[in-house]
Amino acid sequence: MDLPGEAGTIMHKMEDMKAVELATVSFGQSFQITPIQLATTVSSIINGGNRITPHFAVMTGDSEQAEFIRFSYPVKEHIVSEETSATMRMILEQVVAEGSGKNGKVEGQRVGGKTATSQTLPRGTGRYIASFVGFAPADDPEVLALCIIHNPQGVYYGGQIAAPVVRQLFENILPYLEKKDYN
Repeated sequence: MDLPGEAGTIMHKMEDMKAVELATVSFGQSFQITPIQLATTVSSIINGGNRITPHFAVMTGDSEQAEFIRFSYPVKEHIVSEETSATMRMILEQVVAEGSGKNGKVEGQRVGGKTATSQTLPRGTGRYIASFVGFAPADDPEVLALCIIHNPQGVYYGGQIAAPVVRQLFENILPYLEKKDYN
C-alpha cells in the first residue's frame, strides 16, 4: 500500500539464509507479512509477474461526472517470468480442483488458490491462524480474495474453514465479471 506508517515485512536477508531458514521459509514460517502484502505478492505471481502496489484511489471526478481523472501508478515488471506465472496458475488451480483447497471450488468456474494453517507464538498454546487465498478465473485472473481466521475454534485448517468463505465471495462476485460492463 502507499500509506504512511504501513507495517513492514520481517524476513531474513538473503545473505543470512542458511539451510534451516530456507527450509522453514519454504513452508511459511520464519517471516511475517501483512494480509495486503500477501495479496499483493500472490497477485504478482499469478498476473504474469508484474508487481502492482495497491492504492485507495484509481479515479476522481467532479460532482456532475463530466470529467474523470484516472491516476496511474508505476508497475514493477517481471518479478517472475510469464512462464513461471502460468505454471503457478496451473498448480494453484489444481490445489482447488483436487487438493487441500477443494472447499474453495465454485461450480462452473476455474478457481486457483492456496491454503495455509499456522501456529501462533508461543508454540504449544493450541492457537492457530487458518487462511486461504483464491483467484479467478484461474487462467486469466481478474479477482483475488484472502480470508484469514485468527484462533478458530474446533477445526483450524485453512482449507476447511477459510476456503469456503472465499468460495462464497466468488459465488457472489464472479457473475458480475461475466457482464464486463462493471467499469
